[in-house]
Amino acid sequence: MYSSQAQKGNNTSNSPLLQSLLNRDTLLQELIKNKDAYRLQIIYTAIDRDKNNSPSFTPHYFNVDCNTYFYPASTAKMPVAFLALQKLNEIKIKGLSKYTTMLVDSASPMQTKVIGDASSKDGHASIANYIKKIFLVSDNDANNRVYEFLGQAYINNNLHKMGYTNAQVLHRLGVSLSEAENRHTKTIRFNLQDGKTVYNQPAQYSNLPYQKRNDYVGKGYYKNDSLINAPFNFSLKNKLVLPDLTKQLLSVLFPYSFKKAERFNLSQSDYKFLYQYLSQLPTEQQYPIIDSTEKYDAYCKFLLYGANANTVIPKHIRIFNKIGVAYGFVADVAYIVDFEKNIEFALSATIYVNEDGILNDDKYEYEKIAYPFMKNLGEVIYKYELQRNRTYKPNLSKFVVDYTK
Repeated sequence: MYSSQAQKGNNTSNSPLLQSLLNRDTLLQELIKNKDAYRLQIIYTAIDRDKNNSPSFTPHYFNVDCNTYFYPASTAKMPVAFLALQKLNEIKIKGLSKYTTMLVDSASPMQTKVIGDASSKDGHASIANYIKKIFLVSDNDANNRVYEFLGQAYINNNLHKMGYTNAQVLHRLGVSLSEAENRHTKTIRFNLQDGKTVYNQPAQYSNLPYQKRNDYVGKGYYKNDSLINAPFNFSLKNKLVLPDLTKQLLSVLFPYSFKKAERFNLSQSDYKFLYQYLSQLPTEQQYPIIDSTEKYDAYCKFLLYGANANTVIPKHIRIFNKIGVAYGFVADVAYIVDFEKNIEFALSATIYVNEDGILNDDKYEYEKIAYPFMKNLGEVIYKYELQRNRTYKPNLSKFVVDYTK
């Protein structure tokens, strides 16, 4: 069974092994000298198999502290996507699935309808197409439609029930809404091909009590073109801690290594679907239709490839992951396999790059520091894994996906 040393509110002791690996790279050496300024957190999970191919996990931590806030950005889309599939399974209505046409009605004059999705093959919106876009290109609108289906209370209550008590998923992404607006969801209908409504969900309002937090970052921020000389308050923003994000991903990839209460309620079809879109590259996908500026291999693959638009990722390496970028924070939560070298490992990291300390000024060192950090970190761990001794070689056939379908 999977176990983690990182419990609610605790920091974890730094792994001597991970520290020694980080010191093998010049850039990483420089960054870890200022680990707190960069709010660096890293979890490397070594995976070993027994003679029956059952995995065991050994986590190695660097500077991980659940009390040190980082903005999760689009990594929050990962549990939202998992929970959407879970909710569909819980509803248990014949004809309702992730592929069923989803329509969003307006519950008030300020809300807009959604009657289709031009990016899908048939022009219809569905949970499946939204989840594809969440993992392929981290689409904000797709996330917000899934949030609409789940509602704030469902997301948080279920994560807390699974043991993720630090979780606070409080708002949609990429849009500026009030606290009250994020508590509201719209009316949603799911229709069969003949137009018959198979499931109707009325507009909802969440009475979720918010955790009292004191999450401030930076020395100033812009609001309506005015500079406010005070730290930016993230206390009503989303919060997910790195150990939990790591565990959520691994629980989907290795469900039988987790207690039932720690697993999302997913079908075998759901797992197969997620394995494809967690690892598929934008260049391999015809539908959903993807903006050409986002259509390159490493668009959402930071660890090992650093989001480099000119990189061609070899087909024998697959990265099952979710990234996030906002407010100077960059995060990636990944499981990396090399089918040719027969290696596997999990790696999660977050870094904060904001040299001037001002938020909302669009001056963040993503290209200069964050993406090179992610690339070099992935390379260091990958090289170590290439020479790490294993008693039993893993059988990774479970993760071989036919991306032409």
